[in-house]
Amino acid sequence: MTFVKRIFVFFVLLPLSFAAEAQTPLITYNTQFHPTLARNGIVVSQETYASEAGLEILKAGGNAVDAAVATGFALAVTHPQAGNLGGGGFMMIYLKAEDKVIALDYREMAPKAASRDMYLDANGAVDNKLSRFSLKSSGVPGTVMGLVEAQKQYGVLTLPEVMAPAIRLAEQGFAVPWELAESLSRYGKRLLADSASKGYFFKPDGSAYVAGDIFRQVDLAETLKTIAQKGSDGFYKGAVADKIVTTMETGGGLITHEDLENYEVRFREPVSGTFRNVKVVTMPPPSSGGVHVIQMLNVLEGWDLRSMGHNSAAYIHRMVETMKYAYADRSKYLGDPDFFKVPVAELTSKKYAAAIRAKINPDTATPSADIGPDPDLLYESHDTTHFSVADRFGNMVANTYTLNFTYGNSKSVAGAGFLLNNEMDDFSAKAGVPNAFGLLGGEANAIEAGKRPLSSMTPTFVFKDGKPYIATGSPGGSQIITTVLNVIMNAVEFDMNIQAATNMPRFHHQWFPDQIFMEAGFSLDTRRLLAKMGHHLSTEPFDSNAHIIGAAQSIMVTPEGLLAGAADPRRPGSFAAAY
Repeated sequence: MTFVKRIFVFFVLLPLSFAAEAQTPLITYNTQFHPTLARNGIVVSQETYASEAGLEILKAGGNAVDAAVATGFALAVTHPQAGNLGGGGFMMIYLKAEDKVIALDYREMAPKAASRDMYLDANGAVDNKLSRFSLKSSGVPGTVMGLVEAQKQYGVLTLPEVMAPAIRLAEQGFAVPWELAESLSRYGKRLLADSASKGYFFKPDGSAYVAGDIFRQVDLAETLKTIAQKGSDGFYKGAVADKIVTTMETGGGLITHEDLENYEVRFREPVSGTFRNVKVVTMPPPSSGGVHVIQMLNVLEGWDLRSMGHNSAAYIHRMVETMKYAYADRSKYLGDPDFFKVPVAELTSKKYAAAIRAKINPDTATPSADIGPDPDLLYESHDTTHFSVADRFGNMVANTYTLNFTYGNSKSVAGAGFLLNNEMDDFSAKAGVPNAFGLLGGEANAIEAGKRPLSSMTPTFVFKDGKPYIATGSPGGSQIITTVLNVIMNAVEFDMNIQAATNMPRFHHQWFPDQIFMEAGFSLDTRRLLAKMGHHLSTEPFDSNAHIIGAAQSIMVTPEGLLAGAADPRRPGSFAAAY
């Protein structure tokens, strides 16, 4: 983390760091955090230009889906760390007129040539370089078809109209924000190692862009124009597809014309549950996040958490113990439902939650080694990015998509202007061997041709009194699920406005490693009490964004009917554009 970013995080979270351990809810400071308010529409994303692109479409008469698609394509231009054409993701859509939630799965798929042991070396060990930084790490991209299909079915404008802001940003260029300049510099070694990426993300002499430089992407603009004119066929067939396949053949990748032509999105049944007086509707498998958010909320509902005090040791203890059981179940029971019978109903049942709650000692931590997937349960880059959109018609969109690592595998499609994903690392390359985010997996998430890797991405809606209340989601790899849980709990259990719910310091546990990862902002008293309970605490860097957990981009509908947007301050550049 750079000095500037450390100072930024310090000042955002410092006011919270002196809160003493309390036995009553500490919510008197909520008024320090004010969301962005709107009457007609709002777009909250991780990048200012992209939020403004979405807002431009709302003002032009587009609905939330149009604006979301515009934002998604714009992020591919202005936030190449995770915005993408060469990745995949999940979109949750709420249509007010039909009072209906749609779950759109446009996750990457394993190429036809993929095989179970493709990343094992001669000794049977996982070759992480092959699974993360080679062209063999790329799954068949789903982003373009996902965005195009969403706009085609649920938008009100034309695709060229919706894509116009992204094309303009690529063709005419934009002033490089300092956070993009810093990121390109930090990951420069990886990007410079690929000739296409070097040509796209560095100046002709190989030097780095600095803040304020105009960044134009001519090849990407041409690719976007082709998609705008031809829809999905402009990416999965024709000249762009030829360039993808040529890049694969030249560099030893697996994706073929047949893989591209056979790619398809899936419309899936959302996962839903209740917590107190709200209904939570979220993404089903191959997202693991939705199932486990519902599972954890079911467990937590059985305690009077409000009386324990927000972020008190007693509260964090119960949250963390619940997280352990959910992530243990994730390792065994979650995968692509087209290939593996995921026991969604069992995992999200109130009865199962009660059984987990009964196992949790209210005063002592249970070692992760003593917790495992329930054997009796019936079978069957951190630089991801999330954005939320709401329009004047009452529609909402929550979308999370990614390349997996920051800049994916750092390899670009020559002549087409975009980076490729390394999502194949999200499969279980070998049972019991953690992936890049420390997550364990097994048979349910083993590599198979045509299969979609398990994901933690968790775009989520919360409904109150039958009406839309919150749209949220986050990047953060394995931390996505607990980030969404933290935001929901802060808003629903402790009545925080959406900006306060976003700004509060977060904590995360994922079963293994057996540690609570905590942001700055927790009192020494709280940390000592948790340690006394037997918890292992860490504020060591979990990834390159040291001490930062997630980056939620959320919208809340206020009692007055206003749209309140919260851009997460943890990642500079996040912006709520409203009117």
